Amino acid sequence: MTLKTRLLATTSALLIATSGALYADGHATHPVTGETLASDQTFTYRDPDESPSIDPGLAEDSAGGDILRDLFEGLYNQDAAGDLVPGVALSHTVSDDGLVYTFTLRDNAKWSNGDPVTAADFAYAWQRAASPELASPYAWFIELMVLENAGAVIAGDAPTSELGVTALDDTTLEVRLTQPLPYFPQMLTHFTTFPVHQPTIEAHGSDWTKPGNMVSNGAYVLTEHVPQERLVRERNAMYWDNDNTIIEKVTSLVINDENVALTRYLAGELDRTDVPAGQFPRLAAEYPEQAVSVPLACSYYYMFNLRDGAPEAIQNADVRRALSLAIDRDIIVENVLAGGQAPAYTFTHWATAGFETPAIPYAAMTQAERNAMAVELMTAAGYGPDNPLNIELVYNTSESHRSVAVAVSQMWKQTLGVETTLANQEWQTFLEARSNGDYQVARGGWCADYNEASTFLDVMQSDSGYNDSKYVNATVDALLAEAKTADNPQANYDQVELIISEEMPIIPVYHYASVKMFAENLEGWPLENFQQNWYSKDLYKIAE
Repeated sequence: MTLKTRLLATTSALLIATSGALYADGHATHPVTGETLASDQTFTYRDPDESPSIDPGLAEDSAGGDILRDLFEGLYNQDAAGDLVPGVALSHTVSDDGLVYTFTLRDNAKWSNGDPVTAADFAYAWQRAASPELASPYAWFIELMVLENAGAVIAGDAPTSELGVTALDDTTLEVRLTQPLPYFPQMLTHFTTFPVHQPTIEAHGSDWTKPGNMVSNGAYVLTEHVPQERLVRERNAMYWDNDNTIIEKVTSLVINDENVALTRYLAGELDRTDVPAGQFPRLAAEYPEQAVSVPLACSYYYMFNLRDGAPEAIQNADVRRALSLAIDRDIIVENVLAGGQAPAYTFTHWATAGFETPAIPYAAMTQAERNAMAVELMTAAGYGPDNPLNIELVYNTSESHRSVAVAVSQMWKQTLGVETTLANQEWQTFLEARSNGDYQVARGGWCADYNEASTFLDVMQSDSGYNDSKYVNATVDALLAEAKTADNPQANYDQVELIISEEMPIIPVYHYASVKMFAENLEGWPLENFQQNWYSKDLYKIAE
């Protein structure tokens, strides 16, 4: 797969006007590039873990989001560069005060059972996501969208019918906000905002997401799901743009061990997999047309449990700062990972649109200076070689996470004398442990829900659904609230990042890169999309 063709705009796939049936004959050519299309138009890739849910209202992880973008379609999609393109919505207007959005929906969108997709399906889905009965882990996202009455609905103090979303007719959706939000349309590519089919949910209850039961409106339908093993989706004949879809079948295989996945990729069983920690330089040299690294809108961090009853030592901000200072992030990204990641001294990813990384004092220090300060802080807190701090660091099962955790524990031991117990947990167990506060220090990874700094920093709000540290800071809450209406929120973001660096409720470790292996004949991957939001309908394979 050449870099030139990988970076082709998603719109190239949308220009194909011939019937999808032609794509499998091995002779059809791509109308933009002229490439001969392969007879095999299937896409198989590795997922490290089973996603907790493929219900748009209950999903919470990025891998689940990849699946849901195939099965469902929201108001807008993203193109290869991450810009908005029509999904179910063709366009929208905004009131002069910025508080009312009116979306015009296409009239040819259908559910996989043939029912029309209507504005009422979106209103129902958003109300459902905000309902206390569903207890969505992403209910807080509805509140971040500043929908009218969102807080009251989520708290159970107002009926879901009072949420600021109304179907004016089948193809007109009105959304009412409590304050202007310039990036509101960008939030509408997130899976929490996808429509769901109310009759199907009412008929099947929690079983509605099983193959044979699920009714969806995306380019693909769910045909097979073996938990902890594989999930298969195939083209949706009812999808409004099905004629322009090339990939016929998509299979995600759950393979926890990235080295096993790499072996299977090299054997031709996978079209995409993750590069194991430390192996990118070798693989890029051996497979220059297959190994790829691009910035990815995610930040890797360690969180401290700040709940009442958590260990006294990590309630001390100086201890937390010492642990952060003692991590040599350059070693982590250059030697342990070696895949194009960047050291992190802010929670917000350096490449986030419109964000200017503020001057964080400890970022400008040498590692020797950081280590010296770490020793001073830890000694002042009463810990050292004669009285070592003992902590447990938990991470979800992954060789890459283990490699980082081992390196960090060694740094803590060497610089501070800290005795660290490492523990790994299966993904769902890990998420539940973090949410319940059953940990001391835990690995965290946050991927942007939209390309604006607030998608990172809002996690630090006191009432954020993913503030698993239970960090509470009224100043941070106020700064983030003010940022939503500021003409230029950068100053607020700077202050929040500085407060995080001083109080250290989390330790930013590195900013992600997407480090993958792609089959040479797979084309259309949106490498310029910072969030790496991809849609199987935009991919295709060329004849080899």
